[in-house]
Amino acid sequence: MKIIAFYLPQFHSFPENDAWWGKGFTEWTNTRKTVPQYKGHYEPREPLHDNYYNLLNNDVFRWQIDLAHKYGVYGFCFYHYWFGENHKLMQQPLENFLKDKTLDQKFCISWANETWSRRWNGSDKDVLIEQDYGSKETWQRHFEYLLPFFKDSRYINVDGKPLFILYKPEIFPEYRNMFKMWDRLAKENGLSGLTFAIQGAEWNTSEGGTSQSGDYRIMYEPGYTGTQKRISKGLRFGATSLYFKLKSKLNRRSNVQFRSYDAYCKNIIRRRVHSKNIFPGLFVNWDNTPRRGSEGSSFIGSSPKKFETYLSQLIQKARNQYNSEYIFVNAWNEWAEGCYLEPDKKFGYGYLEAIRNALRQNDEFPD
Repeated sequence: MKIIAFYLPQFHSFPENDAWWGKGFTEWTNTRKTVPQYKGHYEPREPLHDNYYNLLNNDVFRWQIDLAHKYGVYGFCFYHYWFGENHKLMQQPLENFLKDKTLDQKFCISWANETWSRRWNGSDKDVLIEQDYGSKETWQRHFEYLLPFFKDSRYINVDGKPLFILYKPEIFPEYRNMFKMWDRLAKENGLSGLTFAIQGAEWNTSEGGTSQSGDYRIMYEPGYTGTQKRISKGLRFGATSLYFKLKSKLNRRSNVQFRSYDAYCKNIIRRRVHSKNIFPGLFVNWDNTPRRGSEGSSFIGSSPKKFETYLSQLIQKARNQYNSEYIFVNAWNEWAEGCYLEPDKKFGYGYLEAIRNALRQNDEFPD
């Protein structure tokens, strides 16, 4: 069983973020400045030993890879930001990773193909940089940029081909044509083609996401569970009564939207498997109040022990029902969304230990 963790590269400063959010802005900025929004709210979340790292330092990668190997995380799924005509953001850490072949970690790439706005502070209409898919010539330049990654010996192959993930196909009408083009270009460049997967929860739970969208779909959690129309109303807060109970108990004046970690995870485990070619997923936690303040959402009830229990059950389900050797976990280091495996001051290495324990319980821990 191969655990792949989504990986955010925004832990270094770059000119665009300096201009948009203030000089020196990184993911740590929102993480460090947040305050508790309700009674018992674990904020700010602090990395163990105050390890507010900079991803431009390859020693950080070395530390992360050592942790991944020790605790059984097979690979990282790096987010990739390409806005057309060779305009990239947050590319330097991954480019550094590619150059340093001593960084022995399996990886794949997910193109986070969204327009950037100030939605972190609620200003969705204030566009910072717009996603421009361009022409076929633009698609080809994009492919040529990614080709060295696809050819790297560390890149994750599924069905004998490099795995490329698209986040939101619903905002890219011609994505199927690009997939066909890229598959042809991959074969022309010595590969067997590409394997494509769709990550976006809304697309994967819609009718459009069930036919010829890609080779695989990823149950990207908690979005996948929260987006399913038939159950989203009942699970939005775990249950409506749970929401009001929590709101009354924790902070009546807060606008934070409370959700139940147990309710979501139990649904993930109970879910019927209706189709093939799905990579199941699980999430560590979710809390985006560092970005959205009192207008954010926060899961209640997560812990390393619960994560271990649900992951152990999902490993069995992945093996016996999904026939999948991959599970995608959200996330390795989404600190400003309360969703990270990395050690912190409250739980230490608890979530990483949970992965190792769950794998061992299922005789799946790698040698």
